[in-house]
Amino acid sequence: QVHLVESGGGLVQAGGSVRLSCVASGRTSGTYIMGWFRQAPGKEREFVAAITWSAGNGYYADSVKGRFTISRDYAKRTVDLQMNSLKPEDTAVYYCAADSVVTTTVSNPTEYDYWGQGTQVTVSS
Repeated sequence: QVHLVESGGGLVQAGGSVRLSCVASGRTSGTYIMGWFRQAPGKEREFVAAITWSAGNGYYADSVKGRFTISRDYAKRTVDLQMNSLKPEDTAVYYCAADSVVTTTVSNPTEYDYWGQGTQVTVSS
């Protein structure tokens, strides 16, 4: 089992920045990749970014490329999402997720085995 806890959400004005953090505990040694997803009211959960746990290779949704940066601290077992130039359409609950199986479809939420409880990010215009 892997337990994930997110933090860092809040209210920010458009153009501002927020940094989300996810702390992993439990059996993290088998983790292959960790990702961030988001879900806005009335919408499906969508991929934001992911990073391979060992190699640190990053993947991004087109909508956040150039604005968001995912990083991980292997020793501290944390994955952060730095979000810059925020837009109102970035408003959502952001979830951290972990997957222990090697996959090429890192953007598919059904590939992930473990999820955090989510943290709200609200971007005002």
